[in-house]
Amino acid sequence: MNSRSVVLLCLALECSPLGCKRSEQPPPLPPPGAPTAAIPPPPPAPGEIQRRIAAEEQVVAQEPRNVRAWVDLGNDYFDTRQPQKAIDAYGKALEIQPDNPDVLTDQGVMYRDLGAYDKAILNFKKANEIDPKHVQSAFNLGVVYAHDLKDTAKAIQAWNRIIDIAPASREAAQARQAIEEIQGRPAAR
Repeated sequence: MNSRSVVLLCLALECSPLGCKRSEQPPPLPPPGAPTAAIPPPPPAPGEIQRRIAAEEQVVAQEPRNVRAWVDLGNDYFDTRQPQKAIDAYGKALEIQPDNPDVLTDQGVMYRDLGAYDKAILNFKKANEIDPKHVQSAFNLGVVYAHDLKDTAKAIQAWNRIIDIAPASREAAQARQAIEEIQGRPAAR
């Protein structure tokens, strides 16, 4: 599974959704003395992203069945906060490859950005049906329930699922923190 914009929970229940492709935050530094991996390159400049989008648009115009190009285009629209264009590009990718939980999750995040919470929830649930261990979709489901629909019981249920399926993951730590914040006390799980 690839990792997208992993955004840590903010204080005061200001959760940001998790996506699946590129990381907007650098990974944590290794402990002292541990071997270091290559440092990821800095994010591309806005002009470079626009050139990349133009090139990807040409590719999909010439190769409309190129799922990778549609996903890349959707990801660049995601990263440049163009939610409707990202939704459309991800939709084309999903027409070709309908069972991709990462693309469903990223599209769901964009639906949430537009306030289409019901569509976001459907995407997150479908991604989780396809891959029951897909923690990003479960986390995002909790975000929508908690912050957009104000249904704390469903949010806690979604986040507890992450703790059950991937207890040592970064997402489980975020889920514990979200539950703690939503309940106003340390989580018991």
